[in-house]
Parts: sequence; C-alpha cells; structure tokens
Amino acid sequence: MTQTRRAFLATAAAAGTITVLPFRARAAAHGGDMFETGAGPVTVHPVHHASIVLDTPVGVIYVDPVGDPSEYEGMPAADLILITHEHGDHYNAEVLAAVKGENTQLITNPAVFDMLSEDLKANAQAMENGASASLTGLQIDAIPAYNTTEERKTFHPEGRDNGYVLTMDRFRIYVSGDTEDIPEMRALQDIDLAFVCMNLPFTMTAEAAADAVKAFAPAYVYPYHYRGRDGGTQDPAAFAEMVGEAAQVQMGDWYKPGELG
Repeated sequence: MTQTRRAFLATAAAAGTITVLPFRARAAAHGGDMFETGAGPVTVHPVHHASIVLDTPVGVIYVDPVGDPSEYEGMPAADLILITHEHGDHYNAEVLAAVKGENTQLITNPAVFDMLSEDLKANAQAMENGASASLTGLQIDAIPAYNTTEERKTFHPEGRDNGYVLTMDRFRIYVSGDTEDIPEMRALQDIDLAFVCMNLPFTMTAEAAADAVKAFAPAYVYPYHYRGRDGGTQDPAAFAEMVGEAAQVQMGDWYKPGELG
C-alpha cells in the first residue's frame, strides 16, 4: 500500500466513514491502460458502456457501475464509487449493492442519493453541481452535466446530474457523465485524462464531442457511452479523426459484440 493511499483511507477512517483495509492487488486477468502520475500509476479498466474502474495511487474508484456483477469479478475492491445520475445505464441498485463493500465510500448526485436504500446510504454522501470534497491525496469536484438541445432537455435537465473532476497530485481526470457540449466542459483546464460521452438522442454527436474536446484539450481522452438505440450510435473512430492532434484518443473495450448501451 502506498503512503498516499494509506493516508486516503486513514483520513476517511478518522471521519468515521470507512476503516482501513488491506489493499487487494489488481487481478492479472484484468489488463488496462496505465498512465503515470507524480504519485504513481493510474490504470483504466473499461467495464460496460459508462462503467469504469480506476486503479489509482489514492484508492480504487468505480464510476457508474452497471451491467452484470460478474463483470467486476477479479477487479480490485472499490474504495470509492461515484454515481453521475439516475438512469439505468449509470445507476443500478442491485449492481451497486454487489460491488459496494461495507466500507466503500459512495458519492452521488442528490437525486440518486434520495433513491438509495438505508444500507446503500451507509458511507454515502450527495454532491450537487459545483460542490467539492477532499480526502488526503484526492479532490473531487462535481461538474454540471446536462442537455442544451431543446428536445433533449428532459433527458438531463440542468442542475440535476453530475460529471466529476478528480485531482490527485496535479493529475486531473474528467468524467463527463451524460451531457452535451456545455460551457462548463469547454472551460475545463489542465485535464490529463478525460472520458467523454456521445450518443443520440440522449447526449451528443461525435462531432459535438470532438469539438468540445478540442476546446479543453485534455492530454488523453476516451470516447465512451457511444452506442445507442434507433440509430443513435456514434463512431469512436470518426471522433478520433475529428479530435486530431488536440488530444491523444484512447479506445476502450466497452461493449460485447452487438451490444447496445
């Protein structure tokens, strides 16, 4: 266990939220892309559509765990789970209960927090747009995520859902959640690693996603959440071509053959 991660867990334990547990090494069966940071490597495990496991120097972070619980077997246990919003491809109470350990911290937007069972509310807290939380070695900022196209505004109304920026030793990760090309995304600065959604009708086109990425210019970006129904699937290869040299595009194995979001 690294000193930074030990401090992360010890801080949360002192706050009465979690207790310090031994670190579980990542199973060899789960490869992933590794990014070096000043505190140590961050390994990205794409799981399912919008579901991500981040193995970081400050703890193991699950984002929007859905799909089948078996997809998380062999993954390192979650120290922290982030939920962006209530839709079934981002929040599933059964999957959440399966992957959330007794001492796992959980951060959600307020709407999801109100839906949680009392068991899931243990060690959970709500963060609204613009809120920040800090643990030793990790800062979490809740970033707005919403639709701007008139006919899509009911899917993700402004002010309800979260994206997140995670900062650890100056390494900054952005997870968009479900959003369109919004000013708050374009205004992001110094993002090292980004996960940007695209599908219709719920979020945005590959063109809009690429244009936003060119505006905030992360060092690396994963297109994710890009398959949809009724012709809404977006092409990650086309996205990469449009991004060009503005960022290094990474491709993740988010879907089984023929699977939609």
